[in-house]
This record gives sequence, C-alpha cells and structure tokens, in this order.
Amino acid sequence: MRNRYFSSDPAQNSAAVALYDSVKALPLICPHGHVDPRVFADPHYQFGSPVNLLIIPDHYIFRMLYSQGVSLDELGILPLQGGSSLRDHREIWRTVCAHWHLFRATPTGIWLRDELADVFGIQLKINSRNADAIYDALEERLARAEFRPRALFERFNIEALATTDAATDTLAHHQAIRASGWGGRVIPTFRPDAVVNIDTDGWRENIDLLSDVSGVTVRDYATYIQALEQRRAFFKSMGATATDHAASTAWTETLSATEAQAIFERALRGEAKSKDAARFSGHMLVEMARMSSEDGLVMQMHVGSYRNHNPAIFARYGRDMGADIPLRSEFTKNLKGLLDRFGNHPKLTLALFNLDETTYSRELAPLAGHYPILRLGPPWWFFDSWLGMTRFLDAVVETAGIYNLAGFNDDTRAYPSIPTRHDVWRRVCADWLAGQLARGFIDEEDAFDMIRALAYDLAKQTYRLD
Repeated sequence: MRNRYFSSDPAQNSAAVALYDSVKALPLICPHGHVDPRVFADPHYQFGSPVNLLIIPDHYIFRMLYSQGVSLDELGILPLQGGSSLRDHREIWRTVCAHWHLFRATPTGIWLRDELADVFGIQLKINSRNADAIYDALEERLARAEFRPRALFERFNIEALATTDAATDTLAHHQAIRASGWGGRVIPTFRPDAVVNIDTDGWRENIDLLSDVSGVTVRDYATYIQALEQRRAFFKSMGATATDHAASTAWTETLSATEAQAIFERALRGEAKSKDAARFSGHMLVEMARMSSEDGLVMQMHVGSYRNHNPAIFARYGRDMGADIPLRSEFTKNLKGLLDRFGNHPKLTLALFNLDETTYSRELAPLAGHYPILRLGPPWWFFDSWLGMTRFLDAVVETAGIYNLAGFNDDTRAYPSIPTRHDVWRRVCADWLAGQLARGFIDEEDAFDMIRALAYDLAKQTYRLD
C-alpha cells in the first residue's frame, strides 16, 4: 500500500506519497550494522531454516517473548554450559506465531509483516492458524538461489553495507569476499571495545590476541597504541571507512602519558579498579578521535546502554540476549574533554547515537548545531520506530537542521529486514516533511531536496562512501 503509515490528513497524505515516491527506489546505504560477513563470503551460502534466519539472531523478538513467560530455550537459544534447547524449528516457529499478538503496534511487528510480504511474497497474517503455511512458504523460498545473501543484496539495491568487526578480527570473510570478485560492496568497521574497556571479561586474553594479529607485542601502553594503529590501518586497507565505540557514558578526558601507562600496567596485572576503567575508557575515546583525525576513519559513539541487565539470563546464555536497558545520559560536560581537543578539527567526523531521548533537544542538537565534527546518528535500538523517528526529527531539526544529521542506518543483524527498515525511515521522513510543507515551514523544492538528503545523501556523505 503506497500510503501506509502516512497521516490521514488528505493534503499531508498526498504530499507524503509524492515525497516518498521520489526516493523509494534510491539505493540503500547501510553504513552501520551487524550482518555477519560470513554470509557473503560463500556465494552458495544458505540461511538454513526460517528460525535460523528470523528468530534466533533477533533479540527484538525473543526479549518480548521472554517478558511474557516464553523461555529462551523454547526459542532455540542454546545455554552456554550444557543444558538442552528445543531443537524442532517448526515447533519454535509455532510458538512464536502463537504469541505474535504481543507485537501488535510495535516496530518488530511492522518489520516482520512487511518483510514477509515484500521480501518473501507471503501475505498471510502471522498467527497460529497460518504458522505452518508461512513456515512452509519460507522454507521453499530459502531453498531457492534467488534468496541467497548475494542475490538478495542485489535485489535490495544495497550500494554499500558495513559490518561491525572486533579490532582483533582477521577479516578473513572480508578477504574472501574481495578475492571472489563479486561486485557487492561489503566493508568492515573497526570496533575496539573488547581491547579498550579494561573491565571487559577476557580483556587480558584479548590483548594477547591483539598482539598476535597486529604483529606488535603489547607489553606497555606505547606498544598497545602502536598495535591499535596497525589494526586500524589494516581495516582501512580492507575498505573500512568508520570505527564504532560502545560506551555506557559519554565521559571523555585526556590522561597524561604517565597516568595512561600506570592504569594500563595495573590492567595487565589484573589490578585495575572501576575508576581506572572509567578513566581509561574516557581517555581512549579521545585517543580514537586523535587517530580518526589522522587516518580519516569516521568515528561512531553509541552511548547509554546498561548491558546484560538480567544476571540470570547473562549467566545462562551470555551477552546480547535482549536484556540491555537504556541509561540516563549527559553530553555537554562529559564530551567536553574530546571536543576541547578535536571539536574544531577539519578532518574528523564523530557520529553520536544515544538511548536517552531527553538529550536530543537539550544537548545533542545544540552541540551538533555548533561543533563542525559532530553529526547526529538516527534513533537507535528502542527508538528505531515510527514514533521514535518522528520525536527525533521534532526534537533536533529546529536547532541542528537536517544537514548535521548522519542520515539513516539499519543497525541490524536481521539481514532480510534491511529494506523494510529503510522503507520505514523514508516513509517517516516523507510524512514529517509533508507536515512541515503543509504548515509553510518549507516549500516544495526544499521538501524534495530534504527527503533525498535524509534517505540517501547524508549517510553517504557522513560515512565517506563515495
């Protein structure tokens, strides 16, 4: 339906349809996400069952089901240490369909419904009555060559897709993609959290791995920095245009060389305290900005998630099991250490993402509306929704304009949902701009220029994907 989700006001609806039609066929720029590059490395890769593709990797789905008493074991999530999990994927699919009413009026409900219709050509409503028919149709589609990852990449009209990769990753799958001669642009993103945040489980082992993959024996802070710079250069040689950094807060500061070395030594000995970890992480964000100002990699910061909030789930299943919860954030003071040094740098771009909506108009828009390095990433995670996107545009555009925004990224592991997520963003922007047009804030020429920027140009420019 061309006008789905648009305002019911006739004038705004008509304008929104025209704006949307002008961008709906533009290529997709996917500069940040979590699709496994392994799926593109093998030209004959198949996704497996519908559950392998659509349920097991998607914490948006299983976190809601868990909240209503469905165990993760029932959904095929394997415990870390032994135990058992329901293996029959058709039964898992039936369980999901029986509970699908939980997703009414949620973005997840919209994504999977539109995904089934637009990607797989399945118009059946998701419920117990249709569960087996949908499963059978999905199984039949996934067995076809045209539903393999590379074929879908081309059908989705993806111009560029960035994965997110640990600093210690050898990028073997990216190397295989490149060696295959396939024309799809799949590039890595440098994510150093596991070797930067010294309170991370397994940090010491990750430092040993950093030594191995970089060829630099990390024995002190100086060799640690050298190893990170080597890895960044390698990622860039493999096509990377960006880095990504997750932080619970936006705190940044510059430590002296002596302080940084002392904390690093304590961490190597396993003696670092929580205050050490906070200070070192804040310092390394500034160091990463310094490196980005030199090598040109766009820096991303994702701030404000309390990771693995549910200790029972973390103990049984590990990380990324749907138990990450937003925190209250502050940027004006916390980010000042970085901005004092690099806020005016002509070669640095820093894209900010945040899970605290109250900061949009109070802090983020004023900061991005002044500092040349800053761009505001789109609504993220819990706010990647129609209302979340609309609130974001309402909150930031008056102060920052749209040209200090980073455009859209889908930030997903659920590969088939990528076109649906971009479609929702384009529809939100079209409807929002139609409202601005109807009220006389912009004219028609402005509206068509702005919808193209929001749908395509801003992401391409921000992430230097020319």
